[in-house]
Parts: sequence; structure tokens; C-alpha cells
Amino acid sequence: TDKLDWPEKTKTMQKNWIGKSEGALIKFEISRHLMSSRTSDVLAIEVFTTRPDTIFGATYLVLAPEHEIIQNSRPARGGTAKLKIKNLEEVEDYIKKAKKKTELERISEVKEKTGVELKGIKAINPASGEEIPVWISDYVLATYGTGAIMAVPAHDQRDFEFAQKFNLAIKMVICPNYPKPTCPILDEAYEGEGYLVDSGGFNGMTSEKAKKEIIDWLAKKGLAKNKTAYRLRDWIISRQRYWGAPIPIIYCQKCGEVPVPEKDLPVKLPEIVDFKPKGKSPLASSEKFVNTRCPQCRGKAKRETDTMDTFICSSWYYLRYADPKNSKNFASPEKLEKWLPVDVYIGGAEHTVLHLLYSRFFTKVLKDLGCFKFDEPFLKMRHQGIILGEDGQKMSKSRGNVVDPDDLVKNFGSDSVRMYLCFMGPYEQGGPWNPKGINGVFRFLNRVYKLNDKIPAPPKAGRENLKLEKLLHQSVKKITEDIKNLRFNTAVSQLMILLNEMEKVAELEIKDYETFLKLLAPFAPHLAEELWFQLRGHPMSFRTSDVLTKSIHLSAWPKYDPKKIKEKTFELVVEVNGKVRERVEAPIGIKQEKAEELALGLKRVKDSVAAKSVKKIFFVPGRLVNIVTD
Repeated sequence: TDKLDWPEKTKTMQKNWIGKSEGALIKFEISRHLMSSRTSDVLAIEVFTTRPDTIFGATYLVLAPEHEIIQNSRPARGGTAKLKIKNLEEVEDYIKKAKKKTELERISEVKEKTGVELKGIKAINPASGEEIPVWISDYVLATYGTGAIMAVPAHDQRDFEFAQKFNLAIKMVICPNYPKPTCPILDEAYEGEGYLVDSGGFNGMTSEKAKKEIIDWLAKKGLAKNKTAYRLRDWIISRQRYWGAPIPIIYCQKCGEVPVPEKDLPVKLPEIVDFKPKGKSPLASSEKFVNTRCPQCRGKAKRETDTMDTFICSSWYYLRYADPKNSKNFASPEKLEKWLPVDVYIGGAEHTVLHLLYSRFFTKVLKDLGCFKFDEPFLKMRHQGIILGEDGQKMSKSRGNVVDPDDLVKNFGSDSVRMYLCFMGPYEQGGPWNPKGINGVFRFLNRVYKLNDKIPAPPKAGRENLKLEKLLHQSVKKITEDIKNLRFNTAVSQLMILLNEMEKVAELEIKDYETFLKLLAPFAPHLAEELWFQLRGHPMSFRTSDVLTKSIHLSAWPKYDPKKIKEKTFELVVEVNGKVRERVEAPIGIKQEKAEELALGLKRVKDSVAAKSVKKIFFVPGRLVNIVTD
């Protein structure tokens, strides 16, 4: 993700959703004397950990409520359970309560830790050989790793809080310094790395080295192996909907599941009238679609009636834009290379771990298949903010806080609505709708409409307003950069500054007016187009080239002259004994001798140094002169 110009929060969310972790699978065997006498199996609980260096500090295990070991504690039909949990009824009750919680509720950092010990069950720490208790708790998820963790409360804050609540052993085995007497007294978990203590033959070893050494040591005993774990879940793609791409599978009683031959792809949706599922996919009601022939034996067969989830299509649709009429391929390699990857993509943050993530997956797979050379779909990503209702809540008919854009367009015009949306705040933030805010933009556009009254006919020679010339070139530079960086609110603000200065001019040059309209066009396209066409009938229109184009939106974007926006003077601060006495305009690049001469010639400075002798003068180029007296 380093080469992606995406919001860091979005990239972090995707990383966390994938949840890639490098670590080890370690077996904690169940004590034999606690198992049923009728079983000869060696039962073990596998845990995934990224910190094998802390294993000597594992003082208990925690299982997800859904962990399979609970099944081993329930008697099989006609038999006995492999494990004997003495408080099985209490455990079963806890599991029922855990099932009612969402995953987010279970992993919340702020919620109180809950859990139940599996009484009568002990696991053996494979490193220390000690028997340790086994618990279940809803903060452990069956969908991550193995659904079991080795709890090292001295070096994991969640485990630390759990151990404190249930009075479980806390054993420190990683110290920031060595030897052990320098280890701090813990009032919270120490989650950093350091040197191993109370860890047998690994004492004094660094955490980084111990991770590999301990895994290798346990692997020789058959109790550990390296493992890369992912939090990402399997993706179910089938839906019982009419819309969506049909799944190209045919079911034959003789041949089984048979894929539709490539020459018969794509499978097209039939035209049906009733789209209701009725307990099965709407496609199942179309006998003409369902009944077909097996591609292998030509016997009677039936088509799959589920369709693919729409995320299948939304994950690659952007590629089709490059070549939408191609009937042989999803897009030609030449057009893919010309148009893609996407330079800038704007979309909602709510798609972070769905469309935006799976588009990246699809792109990488297609790249590996040799379909194109790039491996990321969207090089630059920006999220638009959400416009809330006046009450600061998300707009909803049930809340009655919906803003009707049709009414706004009717009262203020679409350009006012569009421009206010740009002006109301930073693009990525959004915020509550202010019904009075649009009035200011509406008044601004009315002032713009009156601006063409200032164009003289016939024109006067020369340019009288150098201040306006400089501001105009500054505005072209700023608005161009603001649009590129989606800073629409500051671009509109600059237009307002420019209009204020133009209104001060008695007679406006037509070229300046043209430039202003071009800068306005992205924000108020209809008004800018109307005023642009009015210029064609102006007596000066024959003197310009762009006004002869059909539309302002087809005209060339204005350019600025770097020389004309360069400052020629700066504010020189003059101090006497460190106190500001005067501020004066001075030429850019003024030398110390001239700056001193300018400063000493100022009246307030003269009065301050009168009857005193100047001991030293300090000069900071481009900033200040400080005169030190006795």
C-alpha cells in the first residue's frame, strides 16, 4: 500500500480487515489424567501466536465460545465424552449469551471482560511443562487464528485485565533490560520487546532471536510450526436474486456439476415478469432458462439458478470503461494500457473493506494472469464527506431532516446549490446543512452577473490596475491547484476575493473578465456559459480568440505567469533593543547596508535611538533589522 495515495485510515482498515499476521501454531496438550479413561486420543488445543518468545509466561488458555473442544465434552450418542467439564451447564449457558452479541461488541476494548473456566480441564504449557487452566471468553473469536489463544497477561493488556479480574497468575518473561532485577513492577502489561527471563535455556536472549529459536525447539518435539494467519473470511458470492451475473454451472444427474463451456459464455438472464424469490431464486420460475442439456453427455440437465453477488461486477467494472463495446474481451490490452490504472477515484469510505478491497484483489489476480501490467486499480483515492441534516444527524425521512435539492434548485438555481456544496467545507469532511449558507453564494453569483457591465467599449490602452493583474495570476495558480487537490471550498473563496477586487475597477478589461469566467465555470457552469455567450456580442469580442469557441467548457484553461505573481517587496520589521518600533515595505533581496539605512531613516526609530549610541545592528534577510543601543 505504500505506493497508493489513499487516506491512511482507509489503508489501515483494509490491513486490519485482512489481518495478516506472521507467527506460529503451538500445541497445548490436554493433561492425560483429566481425559476420559475410554479414549486413547491425545487431545491438544492449537493456538496461533505472533509472540512465541512469551510462551513461558502463558499462564492460561482462552477459547472462543464456539471452539470445537466443547463438542468433545458433550457425550456422543450411545457413548461418553472425551473430556469431562465439571461445570458444563455453566459453560453452555455462557455460550448461549455469547451468541447474542455481535462481533464488534465482543472485541470492544472498553467492555468488561467476561469468561468461564472449564473446570476439570488443564492444558500443558509445552515450554514450561506446567499445567494451566483453560477458559472460554467472548473476546476470543472463532474466525481468527484457531479460535484459541495462549494468554500471557504480563505482555498483553487484554489478558492482563482478564487475569486481574479472575485472579489468574501473571508471570513476566520479557524485560526491557537484563537481568531480571531491573524488570518493572507491572501495573499494566508490558507489550514491548526486550530480553527473556524465567524462560529456561532462553534466558538473556532477545525477543527477536527467541521467536525463531523457540519455534524451532518446539517443532523438533512436534509441538509447533510456522504459520501465517489471516482474519479475512471466505466470501459467499451466490445470491437468490434476479439481478447479478448467472453462475455458469449446469447440474447433470450423470456427470454432476459441469461448467458452462467458454464458447457459450456469458450466460444471459432471461426476461421474466415476476422477480419475487418465493423461497428460491426468481430464475427458478423460468423453465426455459433452467432446463438445458449437459455440455458433456448431452443429456437433460438444469442450470444453477443463483446469481453472483453484485460485488463480483463492481470489483472489475472499472476495467470495462476502457473498452465498453468490446464483444470478445472485457477490454483490449491496448486500451487498458492507455487508460488505466485510474488516476483519481472518489468514493465513500463505507466501501473500504468491500468494493475498494475486492477491486484490488481482482486487479492483482488479473495482473498475475497476464491481462495487464498494473497491480493496483486506483492510484489516488479520496472520500467525499457526508452532508448531514440541519440537526447534525444523517438525513432520513423517518427523522424528518431531509433537505430536498429540487426545492433548492427551484428557489436558488442549480449553480447556487452546486457552488454552495463546494463552499460549505472541506470536501472530505461534510457536515450539517446550513439553510442560510446558500444565500451568500446566491448573492455572489448575482454580483458576478452584473460584472460584465464594467467592460468598456471602446477599450482603453494599457493596464491601469497592477494590483488586479497580480491577483488574477495568483488566483489562476491557486484555483488550479485547489481543484486538483479537491480543495473546492478554498477555490470558491479565492473567486470571491477576486470578484471583490474586480468590482473596485471602474472599467474591466475583457481578457480579465474571460479569465474570471473560466475559473468560475467548474463551480457555476450554467451562469459561466451564459455570460460567455453574451461576450460574443460584445464590441471587443473580435479581439479575443476563445470567445469564438462554442462553449466555455471547450475553451483553454487559463495559465498564470510566475513572474507576475512573484512578490517584489516584503514587510521589514524594525526593532530597537528587541522591541518593534516600525514596519516598512522593502524591496525583495535588499542588502544589509541598504536595510540599515532604511531603518535608521524612520522617524520612530530616530526618536528611539536619539541621544544614544548604536552598539550593533542585527540583520535577518527578508525579515527584520534589530538596532542595539547602549
